[in-house]
Amino acid sequence: MTCRVKICGITNHEDAQMACRYGADALGFVFYEKSPRYITPETANSIVASLPPFVTPVALFVDANSDVIDSVIKGSSRWMIQFHGTESESECVSYQRPYMKALRIKKGDDVAALVSGFLSATAILLDAYKAGVPGGTGEVFDWSLIPGELPKPVVLAGGLTPENIKEAIKQVAPYAVDVSGGVELSKGIKSEPKVQEFISGAKCG
Repeated sequence: MTCRVKICGITNHEDAQMACRYGADALGFVFYEKSPRYITPETANSIVASLPPFVTPVALFVDANSDVIDSVIKGSSRWMIQFHGTESESECVSYQRPYMKALRIKKGDDVAALVSGFLSATAILLDAYKAGVPGGTGEVFDWSLIPGELPKPVVLAGGLTPENIKEAIKQVAPYAVDVSGGVELSKGIKSEPKVQEFISGAKCG
């Protein structure tokens, strides 16, 4: 089965269109003001309005209040939500949109038990744990911690690059992969050659 690809940390129209040209299945937009990849709801929704069909825009939040979330998702019916904080399942469901729950994995975690707490999710994103950092660490976690069978599709994140994407897919066989810093020129600005190489590696590897 072909692996899907989400390019996260999109901040401008040019990178969004470029990622789509190379076959990105989803684009991630970060609505966490402490992130160097933060984007305003207005800019993000203008980008979403220009996306081609069958590309899913994903709105990433970290323990955001409902007003912030609503200010984004009211701009388009296409939004999927990615909850990257300590949100409960009931909070995630309350917005009545498809959602992914991000789980930050470290040694000793019972991944299956963590996933079982979010069975209403469309997918579970597994990322590297780093104290005090909600995501975008650029670090790889121990993929052997991921059980072979989980009740939800797995989106693998954390330190993925064009150099390690084929091995990641070979070892984990995820439903999808998520990359941000691994395909950047600088924080929030994507590298076209890296995006092309990453997507090609994910889909043809």
